[in-house]
Amino acid sequence: MGSGYTPRINPAQGLRPDNTPDDNDRVEIGPTALAFNEWQAAGLSAPDLPQMRAYRLQRLVDAIVERDLAGLLMYDPLNVRYATDTTNMQLWCAHNPCRACLVLPDGHVVLWEYGGLKYMSDFNPLVSEVRSGASFFYFATGSRTEEKAANFASTIDELLREHSGDNRRLAVDKIQIAGVEALQKAGIRVCDGEEVTERTRAIKGEQEILAMRCAMHACEQSIAAMRDMARPGLTENDIWAELHKENIRRGGEWIETRILASGPRTNPWFQECGPRVLQNNELLAFDTDLIGCYGMCADISRTWFIGDGQPTARQRELHSIALEHIQTNTELLKPGLSFQELGEMGHQLPNEFVAQRYGSRYHGVGLCDEWPAIKYAIDWHERGYEGVLEPGMMLCVEAYIGAVGERDGVKLEDQVLITETGYENLTNCPFDALLTG
Repeated sequence: MGSGYTPRINPAQGLRPDNTPDDNDRVEIGPTALAFNEWQAAGLSAPDLPQMRAYRLQRLVDAIVERDLAGLLMYDPLNVRYATDTTNMQLWCAHNPCRACLVLPDGHVVLWEYGGLKYMSDFNPLVSEVRSGASFFYFATGSRTEEKAANFASTIDELLREHSGDNRRLAVDKIQIAGVEALQKAGIRVCDGEEVTERTRAIKGEQEILAMRCAMHACEQSIAAMRDMARPGLTENDIWAELHKENIRRGGEWIETRILASGPRTNPWFQECGPRVLQNNELLAFDTDLIGCYGMCADISRTWFIGDGQPTARQRELHSIALEHIQTNTELLKPGLSFQELGEMGHQLPNEFVAQRYGSRYHGVGLCDEWPAIKYAIDWHERGYEGVLEPGMMLCVEAYIGAVGERDGVKLEDQVLITETGYENLTNCPFDALLTG
């Protein structure tokens, strides 16, 4: 086979290890031979994508039926990806909402594609039909925005009557104001779609877990390449670009943020990478926020000492506290624990680090950072909410340790799966040996 690896499913049909066609000219994006070969060497199995797509669509249909909804209309590119496993200019569409997907209670799926390009989703037979005309953002429709929104609402009305009878309860995740008004004028009751999609996406199926294992491995290979090239004299941007490059080489897709900082820019946290030149014997800290293979988010944070000397005692102390924080709080994880319990239990931050604590103790992860966001006890009254851990959830365990006014800060983060009996840490990325002592 010209693509350089051996498929695990029905070689006679020319299939890749994820049960998709081994067609060099296909429209469908996916992992490269490099990624497949690395996964095989690591003993990882690729997901069966047709099975994963069917599982996701059935979860959405079940959620629609359980909530007595007429349908679920989605504009968020990640929700469209979840429902259809199709992509098209995801970042562009995130701020120019033109792609939409309607899932109906009978499993009928309508995809409004940019330009009505049907061939973009032909690989997924679960997409029942492809249309155009979901755009009514000002750049695209200008003074005709209300007209275009009304036309779209009329189409939605027809589809609901055809597939949902008299039910007028439509869940919507994100939509322009003109769209909401047009749907309401058509007699459609607009309901909260974000609750539906976030809760649905939170529980991962068997094939999604395989996809995440593969995405994590590809991310960690990319991190290793970044570590190998990081040295004094390079800019933060030079180093961050290596992560982008290696992710894309393996079939990863994009990165949500650019949070990598060095030296005094590690404190306070959330400074984005820029032209600063890394100096000898400094800390370098980053948070991948990486959308990798299969669109799965590999969200890992590490802090490294870069240089020919040795870390200071304070740098080692900061790293030790951060490591204890995430490891202790990981050990707590098991099904049945409430979000509030998780906010209160486990390792407590020393007082000097509370002011600059990270925004969440834990957060969900899947196609991106997802529900839930589990807060520290000190933030619970203002920002916490109810919920319980369930098997199949994936969480990131976070720590930022940096005192106000000091030079250095340390960021660490692991990604874990909630199992029937506890948890499995999906992260194999090493911690810095010099900082761990």
